[in-house]
Amino acid sequence: MSNEPVVFVIDDDEGARHSLEFLIDVAGLRVRSFASADAFLEARLPLDHACVITDVRMPGMNGVELVTELKRRGASVPVIVITGHADVPLAIQAMRAGVADFIEKPFDDDTILAAIRAAFAAQAGRDEAHVERDRTLARLATLSHREREVMQGLVAGHANKVIAFDLEISARTVEVYRANVMTKMHAKSLSELVRMVTIAELAG
Repeated sequence: MSNEPVVFVIDDDEGARHSLEFLIDVAGLRVRSFASADAFLEARLPLDHACVITDVRMPGMNGVELVTELKRRGASVPVIVITGHADVPLAIQAMRAGVADFIEKPFDDDTILAAIRAAFAAQAGRDEAHVERDRTLARLATLSHREREVMQGLVAGHANKVIAFDLEISARTVEVYRANVMTKMHAKSLSELVRMVTIAELAG
């Protein structure tokens, strides 16, 4: 499958499933539907650049159980749960399980399309953050042990002289290491370096 966004619709109600499929297709998005959560999971489709819309109450695995299973498998795909009025408590349970949104029936076309677009936008933001994190970690890996020590001093807000004293090297040597760190990390300023190190620490 390509990197083009795709929406997976999971609903045991054939009429509702085809109606959603038609709506999403007309909106210009790729769509594929399944009659059950089990059938969807068995297909083992790549979930990058994807969004899942599922009914909360279905025979077999329900929408909440699907969200839990996707999380167990390490899939970060956004899930939108569709719920009947009587299923609102179950939908709230789904929200706690990590769904992107839940929409109560009956819903209008604009509501579901807005939820899909919001889910894709949030996923794009996460993807971008992951790329930046990986790029930062790769740059950190190029630093020598001493360069890392100098960097930690810089990030802690210490002056060159203080870092030099702590590491028992000259202030001039600290300046050389500092320049190396900024170059290898592609940091234009100290604040940018601090942000990069923070991203790396969160990743760890």
